[in-house]
Amino acid sequence: MPRHHKNLNRLFIEVDLRVGKPFKLDQPQTNYLLNVMRKKQGDQIVLFNGRDGAFLAEIAEAHRKGATVAAIKVLAAQTPAPDLWYMFAPLKSARLDYMVQKATEMGVGHLQPVITQHTQLVGALKIDKMRTHAIEAAEQCEVLNVPKVHDQLSLVQLIEQWEQVHQGRKLVFADESAPAEGASQRLLDIKDRPIALLIGPEGGFSGAERELLLSQEFCVPISLGPRILRADTAAVAALAIIQSNIGDLR
Repeated sequence: MPRHHKNLNRLFIEVDLRVGKPFKLDQPQTNYLLNVMRKKQGDQIVLFNGRDGAFLAEIAEAHRKGATVAAIKVLAAQTPAPDLWYMFAPLKSARLDYMVQKATEMGVGHLQPVITQHTQLVGALKIDKMRTHAIEAAEQCEVLNVPKVHDQLSLVQLIEQWEQVHQGRKLVFADESAPAEGASQRLLDIKDRPIALLIGPEGGFSGAERELLLSQEFCVPISLGPRILRADTAAVAALAIIQSNIGDLR
């Protein structure tokens, strides 16, 4: 994206984008644009929808009942959607929000909550809230693809459905008992396969869950080193290891 557009606010929208096609924002987006972003008629912003690329747009009308914006020109072509799945035991609210944001920044294409024996989940998991935080991260970090957020599964369900849903995909999981040596090589051995990453809960996987994972041909255990990491820190560390060894950071 050109440098002089770097400082413009970015807004994710659901509608199709093309130059010269004005459209009216819904009430929540109007409120965000006018009251949170403090924008007014004539101001420029960047729009993206995860399908058509990034567009320079101008606010044609700014009313409380609904702002109208119009795309002026294409700033960046749409990038291919990432195929990396991030699977995780949900955390408490603030740390879950952080983890979703960082996973989006790190190039994850799918977010899959996984309920394990030691998962500490209070109340129902708010999928819509997770998507909101993924959108916010994409807006702030010039990411053109917003990860798809999937409904939660139990670890047993995930394993049982794996071959049907993820045929050919390898499941890399952070295993405290895995040897530190050779982690990079284990990833390089599967560099031509689609990948998913699984991070367990704060208390780790139970003995039975670890045995279940290790018994699956599609599972690849890796060590994250000698330090004890919080689950949200482990997520960032593991994604960095994967992206630097076999992903888009090579």
